[in-house]
Amino acid sequence: MADHAAHRANKISEKAYLAELSRLQIELVKLQEWVKDSGHRVAIVFEGRDAAGKGGTIKRIIETLNPRICRVVALPAPTEREKTQWYFQRYVEHLPAGGEIVIFDRSWYNRAGVERVMGFCTDEEYREFLRSCPEFERLLVRSGLQLIKYWFSVSDEEQERRFQKRLHDPTKLWKLSPMDLESRKRWVEYSQAKDEMMAHTDIRQAPWYVVESDVKKHARLNCISHLLSLIPYEDVTKEPMALEERPPQRDYIRPPMDEQVFVPEVHQGFL
Repeated sequence: MADHAAHRANKISEKAYLAELSRLQIELVKLQEWVKDSGHRVAIVFEGRDAAGKGGTIKRIIETLNPRICRVVALPAPTEREKTQWYFQRYVEHLPAGGEIVIFDRSWYNRAGVERVMGFCTDEEYREFLRSCPEFERLLVRSGLQLIKYWFSVSDEEQERRFQKRLHDPTKLWKLSPMDLESRKRWVEYSQAKDEMMAHTDIRQAPWYVVESDVKKHARLNCISHLLSLIPYEDVTKEPMALEERPPQRDYIRPPMDEQVFVPEVHQGFL
């Protein structure tokens, strides 16, 4: 509790946070251009407890990036057909091609987390995952893909504070699902599942990186800074294009305004 309070007391100022975030986002654009030009393939896995801040960090990463180069994959529960497939099959089709970055907002590690704790898989399926996952990831890395895995760690009291805040914020109610509320009751079970998962899947070729996320702004900046440090990108951004003077627009008459349907300007003059 004392460490948690100290973290919050030393929280970065809004001005410093925005300045550093802006600097990092410029670097992310440079990274994106290098990935596109080099044909590099990057897959980034974001895992962690509910309300740990994964979504907010992902949002800041992709905010200034080209969605054709960097995309987010957040898969729903598997269909009946997908349940009969090889477990990793539905994730494989979303892996990046050359010149792409894919961010998995939760991933194949569902099996080691929610499926294990909530009993959505059998013990044998779970044990097979722990055996297969390291080999699957080594195969991806041998193929030339760079796999980066982040675990967002949040304290019990901070998670509870965020749940309570969501409960009273109409714009965040959608973030609270019955599964989230159930996970709130199973803190110890999720902790044990995470510990066992990491014991089996924290491999040299694709280690786990833990992000302390009790202070969201710190977590975002630390994660983005670390991500940039892992990829050997160079600044290959092109020189800004010059905008030539537009030629005269001849022989065009705009249709009468009363022939078009305009959105009502209900906010006109509010500022």
